[in-house]
Formats: sequence, C-alpha cells, structure tokens
Amino acid sequence: MSEPENVVPITKAPNTGEIGASGLLIGGGRVRDEFHRDLRDNRAVRIFREMRDNDPIVGALLFAIDMTLREIDWHVAPSEDNNEAAQVEADFVASCLGDMSTTWPQFISAALSLLPFGWSFFETVYKIRGGLSNDPARSSRYDDRRIGWRKQALRVQESLSHWEFDEAGGIQAFVQQTQQGIVTIPIDKGLLFRTTTARGNPEGRSILRNAYRPWHFKKRIEEIEAIGTERDLAGLPVALVPPAYLANNAPDDMKQALEAIKVILRDIRADAQTSVVFPKEVDPDTGQDLWELKLLSTGGRRQFDTDAIIGRYNQLIAMTVMADFLLLGHESVGSKALGVSKIELFTTALTAYLDEVASVMNDYAIPRLMKLNGVNQALWPTLRHADVRQPDLIEIGAYVKDIAGAGVIMDPVLEERLRELGGLPSMDPEQQQL
Repeated sequence: MSEPENVVPITKAPNTGEIGASGLLIGGGRVRDEFHRDLRDNRAVRIFREMRDNDPIVGALLFAIDMTLREIDWHVAPSEDNNEAAQVEADFVASCLGDMSTTWPQFISAALSLLPFGWSFFETVYKIRGGLSNDPARSSRYDDRRIGWRKQALRVQESLSHWEFDEAGGIQAFVQQTQQGIVTIPIDKGLLFRTTTARGNPEGRSILRNAYRPWHFKKRIEEIEAIGTERDLAGLPVALVPPAYLANNAPDDMKQALEAIKVILRDIRADAQTSVVFPKEVDPDTGQDLWELKLLSTGGRRQFDTDAIIGRYNQLIAMTVMADFLLLGHESVGSKALGVSKIELFTTALTAYLDEVASVMNDYAIPRLMKLNGVNQALWPTLRHADVRQPDLIEIGAYVKDIAGAGVIMDPVLEERLRELGGLPSMDPEQQQL
C-alpha cells in the first residue's frame, strides 16, 4: 500500500534530549529565586507562618478557605471503560480514602497549607489491608490483603532542609531536617502540591506573597500606634541626673547607675504593678534635688488617622487573594452585586486549588496504588470534586420555569439533579419508575 500524499515519511529521528533549563535559580538544593532577602529560604516560611497565625485578616481569609473546601464532596469515578471491573477499582480507591488514619477532610485541610507557603509535601505510607489489628502496617477496615494507604503524612514546611534535583532541574527528593537527623524522602514516595509549577519551582508561590508588603507596613504602624497610645496614657518618662554621670570619662560605677536608670525609663508601664525606686539627694549649695524622675505629657492627639491607614492595608491584603468581599460588612460602601461578583472570583480561585489536589492524586497517588496492586491501566479510576460555587436557586427556578414553558419535559434525571441542588431528598425508586 502506498503512503498517503499528505504524509511525509520520517527520515531522521528527532532529538528527544533536553538542552535548555527553566531558569530557576538553585543553590545547594535551595531555591534562590526570590529577590526579597527577607523571603528567602526558611525565613519566608517563618514570615508566612506569622502572617497566618497572627494577622486577623489573613487568618480570616485562610479560615474561610479551609472551612469552605473541607465541606466539598469528593467521589471516585470509574475509568472510561465503566464496566463492572472498573467500578470495582473505583470502589477500592474510595475505600482507601476512607481507610486512612486521618479523615479525608483533615487531609484536605493539611494539603491547603500550600496556600500560605506555596507548597505542601506529603509522604505516602502504605499498608496491607489485613483487618483490624494492633499492627498499624496491617490494620484496616477491610481484610482483602490488598495494598492500601495507611496515611498521607504531612512533612511541615519548616522541616525542609533542601531539595534534590537532577541535571535537568527535575525534583528527585525532599530532604527533611528532623530531630533524629537528615531524612531523604524520594519524590516517588511523596506527593507535592503547589500553587504553581512555573519555572519548575518545587516551592510554588505563596498566595500571601503580594500581601507581604502591606502586612509589613501594617504591622509596623500597629506597633507604633500601641506604643503611642501607651505613651499618651502614661506620659513620656524623663530622668534628671547629675552631669557627671553623663560624662564620657565617668567612672564605671556612675555608668552602671546610668544604665540602670535607662532600664527604669524603658520599662515604665501604666499598670497595677507600676513602681519606681529612685535616689533622693539634695545639692548642698542650691538645695535642689540632684535626681528627679517625671513624666512629660504628650499632646494626646494623633496627627494621622491610623484607623484609615490600617484599614487600607487590610483591604490590600484581602485583595491579593480576591477575598476583599470579607470586608464589605465593615465598610460604608459596597453593593450586593459587587459582593456577588467578588465571591464568584473567589470561588473560581478555590476551584483551582481543589483542581491541584485532584490532579496530584490522579497523576501520582492513584497510579502508584494501582501499580502496587497490579491493576491494568485501563481500569484506573479518577478522583473528582464537586463544584465549589453554590447554586442560586432563584435563578435556577426561573430557568426551569422558562424551559418548561418552552415545552421541555421534566425527566427523572433532571428532577433528581434539581433535588440535589436544592438539598432535597431523592425520589423514591418506585416513584422514578412511574
């Protein structure tokens, strides 16, 4: 048979090797791609953790994300063959998800630590499903002797020592600093979740990265405001001491006394424990006290509206993750339509985060499990999640009314879907057959 006219026969095999590189800056197994020196290496992890655990706005938006995504339904879909054998494997993977030492919602919550840090890493721990047992390597709800997941164990971001890369920049291992020493976890025994895979960066990009600058200034202003408030209430402490104590060539005992007075001034606070012991000495020539401690009152008025400044930074922090709708109830402006639009953008972002979790599970976790159990690739199932967006029942009702008026027949499948969207119980099977 002759070749088709539009097909050119291959005369030379292509070069399948890799010549270039992603451009990611790596040194000693650590990513050096961040231009801000305060956000390099584990310093970034400490700062993002402080933002997550200390800042009310960051904490609120991460809490909103965590609680929302924990409640999303997941299911395991059989392969495209969709035969009895495929359904058996889908049921098996679903049983593995519910047979781990941590619940699936808890795993989702742990995986979402990728949001503040840019990435999260889990070590996959397997077991032989041998029924209830005191041996954690065999204990299971099932006694089918198949290999299942014992747990997906989070390896916290603070424990990262470095990554191991191959010559092409591919990730080979997660190297962890533990109390027992350095541990190397091969990438084929781990799951790496990232907000982005740009430039092959194993550490992704924190969703708080653009919030760092407003958070930094906001933190400084809040500290200055607190100090200023305290000084307004307590006054500015001032100590008058003999000039000899301030001389550069003062004896050591005078210098020590001066330092002790400085400590007193620094630690004066307006609280129930406030007390000061101060020397009493009178100049014999003038009759004036040589030592004096007093408080200078301030003007008591701030020249800047720190509430407005801090509020502006709060809004900028929320805007960086499209969560500024959280502030609508605390402001005098903002329409319902605007809030709905912002929430839709927010839920779109949440969907992308769940897509990342599903993608890693489907590309790595499930195929590895299937290979260990000797399952044919044609029967491998996939993990899927429900839609994050909540349906608008008023709009759906109007839409159903319109299509019904156009003559569209309400079949049992459509009715069942509408019941599901409305949170109503399913139809009785006997009624579905009528």
